[in-house]
This record gives sequence, structure tokens and C-alpha cells, in this order.
Amino acid sequence: MEIGTGSRRTSMTRRAFLGVAAASAGAAVAASCEGTHVVNTAGGDLPVLAETGVLVVGGGPAGLAAAIGSAHAGADTLLVERYGFYGGVITQALMGSITWYRYAQTVDAGGVCAEIEARAKAMGGSINLLEVLEDPALTELFVSRAEAAGLVVDGKPTYEVLKTEMFKAVADSLVVDAGVTPLLHCSVVGVLKDGNTIRGVITESKSGRQVILAKRVIDATGDADVAALSGAPFTQAPKSELMEVSTNFSVSNVDLGTFVTYVAMQNRTMADWVTEDCGKEKNGFSTHVFQAFQEAAEAGEIPSDVVIKAFPGGFTPGGSVLSLNAVHQYGIDPTSVWDLTGAEIEGRRRVLMAMDVLRKRVPGFENAELSTIGASIGCRESRKIQGEYQITGDDVRNQARFEDSIGIFPEFLDAYGILCLPTTGRYFHVPYRITVPQGVENLLVAGRCVSGDRVSYAATRQMGCCMVTGQGAGVAAALSLQQNRTCRQIDVGMLQAALVAQGVRIV
Repeated sequence: MEIGTGSRRTSMTRRAFLGVAAASAGAAVAASCEGTHVVNTAGGDLPVLAETGVLVVGGGPAGLAAAIGSAHAGADTLLVERYGFYGGVITQALMGSITWYRYAQTVDAGGVCAEIEARAKAMGGSINLLEVLEDPALTELFVSRAEAAGLVVDGKPTYEVLKTEMFKAVADSLVVDAGVTPLLHCSVVGVLKDGNTIRGVITESKSGRQVILAKRVIDATGDADVAALSGAPFTQAPKSELMEVSTNFSVSNVDLGTFVTYVAMQNRTMADWVTEDCGKEKNGFSTHVFQAFQEAAEAGEIPSDVVIKAFPGGFTPGGSVLSLNAVHQYGIDPTSVWDLTGAEIEGRRRVLMAMDVLRKRVPGFENAELSTIGASIGCRESRKIQGEYQITGDDVRNQARFEDSIGIFPEFLDAYGILCLPTTGRYFHVPYRITVPQGVENLLVAGRCVSGDRVSYAATRQMGCCMVTGQGAGVAAALSLQQNRTCRQIDVGMLQAALVAQGVRIV
């Protein structure tokens, strides 16, 4: 990589995004520096968009945790996101139930995940079902079901659902308050390397093709896009074996009392959607709605090959269901633009089918209106890097302990028909080495594309675990700069101490 001889471009400062004139100030900084620093690449000379100590690519749960962790550790940090908002699957795919796995005995890592939950609560960006049930008898009925399952303790739910639209603003506040420099509407399409060391990325945006120079890069894209572009080894199952993608949607004008009574009286359990468990899950209370869609398929109202199984998440006093995780498509490769295009269009078609069935067959939905379809399909699985260690299903199931732990995660598996809920206080250590890809220096990977086998992926893909690997990678990248070592060579003891100082439980 060669650096041009033009006057050196100053990095986009985080101060540009604070105060009343944030947008105009940021634009002024960019305009004053445009084209003054050029990098020679294989594709020709490209202007430098920004320079930073730590670059995080992808603003979902893992990326948010990585950027916040890095900034809290003192690094100049830039968070790049291809959409116009942060949040990833939370905001793009309406998945606000980030800790739905939490039961009375669950032990969590804390850290940025806890910070996110607290900020959302303070900003009015989360809600629990008991707050919206106005009928005392109905509340008692639901609480009795939930308490028996360990989902309510002392009359309070063990978790709250994020309001996914509101979370866009919550994420903004977290990023800005942490001192992270935000950059939206920007896609990463290439990498810059010296030998096997990553030095930055090539971007595409409304500003054209440009370069971001970075001393450390964290791939939080979910699909290991940066790792793949850099030549790091990865695996990916055939698309016939990949988990499904989902088109989620929200609904308004629901008679909530009627619907919740229906769900509670059905007394559904997780046995309806689990093929393998840990011996305690199949009797667990579940609020899913399957039967109506099965009956509709049998009656010829929807095609027999269309998979619709509704998991409602989050309700409001006004009768809205914040998310229906219902429309599922199999055989989709999230790294294929053709597959993604087809899945988006077909998913929206199936949402309309689902709405027809809900109105006709589900009590409380008779007058329901479609409010929002997710901005993007929710993708569960694609590439996984080959890291310095591959975490296994045995590690997750047997409370594995690692000397390089960057956080803990409950014994929670949910994928491939496997369900293991953390109802007993069991947890495993998340090792730093699963974020360190083989073959490339100063690149870390966080989120669902970390190194692991098929069964462990049922845990590491979860948003809570993505935030553990994200915060660990972010702090590691910052400390590697301070220690003047590669990410592979950092002092793990210092990394763990820094994580503990940020409120992370590592043992």
C-alpha cells in the first residue's frame, strides 16, 4: 500500500457529531479535507475518507459493543454502517427481544448489553407485557404461566423487549456519548493490506469510492465480509443446510386482551418447535402461534410449502404487536445478492398471506393492520471464520472455562431444532481466540461469524453473545494499540482487567 504525497487529511473528529450543529459540522470537516490525502490502490488513486485507530465495520449488536468498548478503552474509534441507522437485526429486522433467554437463575456477562438495556429503559425504548395488560384477571393469568416457567420474579419480568424503532435513537445516543465517530450510508467493498496486515478498507457511498485508514479493524458485519475480503480462511455450509431467513413485521389495532387470553389459554409449550433439548425445555411456556397457519395451509388458504410460524414479541398499550417473527424461508445464501433479492420480495408477499390468516383465524387480530415490514430480512447464518480456537458444542454444554475468557454467556442454545435454556445458572466462558482469524494481522471478528462448530453456533449467534465478542474485540483492539502489539499478541491479563473495569463478568 502506497501513500500519496498530498497534504495529510485530518481524521473526522468525534466532536463534529456533538451539539446542535452536529450534521453541518461533520459535513464541513469532510468538505474541507476532501481529496487532500490519496492512497494508491490496485484500482488507482483513492481519496481518504477518514483515518482512525480502531475501525468497526457493521453497526449491529456486535458492532455497537465493539465500538463502545473500544472508545471506553481510550481508542479513536469509527463505526461504519451501510444503512442509515445502527442496531443491525434489532432495527433492520424488528428483533427487539435481545435477552428473551433470561430466566430467574440466568447469569449474564453485563457490559455493553446491560448498558444498552439500561439506556433503552431510561429513554422509554423498552416495554414488558405486564405494563400493558390492563385487566387484573388477565395479568394474573399470564403471570401464573410466566412465573411457573421462571419468566417472572417477584411480579417483574426477567427481561424487557426493545422498541425497535426507538432503538435507532437509543443506539445513536450510545454511540455519540461513548465518543465514537459515526459513519452511516457507507459500505465496505475492499481491504488495504501490507503483506498479511490489514491497514484499512475501501468504501462505496454517495461520496464515491474512498479509503478509510485504520490501525485496527473489527469485522462485525455478521457475514465476515471484511475477513473474506482480506483472505482470512472461513467456512460456510451449503445453503441447503443454512438456517432460515425471516421477514419480520409489526401490527397495530390488535385487541391485546383477547389475544393474550387466547395465547395463555392455549398453554403452548416449546415442545411444539424443539426436536432436541437439555431435559427441561419441552414443558416451557411459549407464546407462539402455529395452529392458525397449519389450519390455513390445510384449508388451501396458503401454499403448503410456505412456512409461517409466528413468534410475537413485544406489545404496547395501544394494541400494537412490535414484532412478529413469522415468515421463514430456507435455502437462502445471505452472501448471494440474487438470493437476498428473491428472499426480500418473496418475504413481503408472505407477510401479506400471514396478515390474512391472522385476521381470519387468530382472536384479537380481526381488525389488525400491518404497520411495518422489516427494512431487511433477518439472516441467521453464513460465513464463520477459522480462528485461533474453534469453540464447540461440548464447550457450551459443559460450562467450558478458558484462560483467555472475554466474558461469559449463559448455557443457551437455540438453532437447528436444539433448545437449551439457561434456567439453572450454568454458563460458559467465551474465549478471545475465537475472534482472532488465522492468517491476517490486526483484524478481529465479532458477532455471529466468530470461530465455532455447528452446535456452538446455536449460542454464539445470539445477540447477547454477539455483544460479548464485540466488546471483547473492541477493548482488545484498543489495548493492542496502547501495547504496540498485534491483536494476536496482546496481554490477555490486561484485556481481562479492562473488560472487568467496563462491567463485564469474565469468570
